[in-house]
Amino acid sequence: MGCGRVGSMLARSLEKRGHSVAIIDMNTEAFRRLGPDFAGKTVKGVGFDREVLLESGINDAEAFAAVSSGDNSNILAARVVRETFNVDNVVARIYDPGRAEVYERLGIPTVATVRWTSDQVLRRLLPAGSEPQWRDPSGSVRLVEVHVNRSWVGQSIDQMEAATGARIPFLGRLGSGQVPRHSTIFQDGDLVYAAVEDRRLAEVEAILGDPPKGH
Repeated sequence: MGCGRVGSMLARSLEKRGHSVAIIDMNTEAFRRLGPDFAGKTVKGVGFDREVLLESGINDAEAFAAVSSGDNSNILAARVVRETFNVDNVVARIYDPGRAEVYERLGIPTVATVRWTSDQVLRRLLPAGSEPQWRDPSGSVRLVEVHVNRSWVGQSIDQMEAATGARIPFLGRLGSGQVPRHSTIFQDGDLVYAAVEDRRLAEVEAILGDPPKGH
């Protein structure tokens, strides 16, 4: 639902990956963003209207994304699709980060646009800090990009996990993601993503921000 910049890009990306796509928008002019090669279905209407959803093929849908410009419309559509049409894989874009947290606790996955953008900027302004890439709805666990002291270069992921008590599920290396083995060696320039209990974040940051013990 929503054929703005995000919705149209999402629709084209899914189609390129071999998925069949239907996109809903109240303004038919918005469908021009899809380009002449888009082979999916376009439906004019309100995305939380049951008849419109049925016309779009919601009964056969594997997933639904509500990415219009309105928080209320997005969350209402997400709830209708999940509760009325039993589509489990649903996500809603929410501009208000406070609302996003509320809906996460209700079991509706959300993408808080403002929070996501500000986090991306903060990660570039404050490279020595850690900002959450993801956090669970209860707020007790987060996945963070952690600044690592260069003295850790040459140490294994196993040694880093043992020192911090955290898990390092993936690295960013030379512009691509990598799922490390325990024996993978931390290299200069690697970005480290750690899964950390919220209460231990400062401790993990301090351990990796300092040289390894014995150095």
